[in-house]
Amino acid sequence: VQLQACGGGLVQAGGSLKLSCAASIRNFRSTTMGWYRQAPGKQRELIADVSSGGSTYYSDSVKGRFTISRDNAGNMMWLQMNSLKPEDTAVYYCNTSPRYGAARLTWGQGTEVTVSS
Repeated sequence: VQLQACGGGLVQAGGSLKLSCAASIRNFRSTTMGWYRQAPGKQRELIADVSSGGSTYYSDSVKGRFTISRDNAGNMMWLQMNSLKPEDTAVYYCNTSPRYGAARLTWGQGTEVTVSS
């Protein structure tokens, strides 16, 4: 099992980034996958997920600015982040989402996003 997130970096407020997640897991196409983030001094939180059928969830903090997508054939998932704010600064991770009861997998390294004001 491997979850590899990449695409983070330093961006100015108002800018955009697109994160990618490569998930080497069985049954990817039937698993609801999610993006999480952990800001300094805060707990890791689920910010978006996408089911196997394409239905999505977004936390209030990112709704309208972030878009989650997936490619079941390639075991890939993405997070397009627009209108970034300094409060989006965090380490971003991908993993399964608990929405339909999937077991959480071992966390990968994550990718760091820093938004400057």
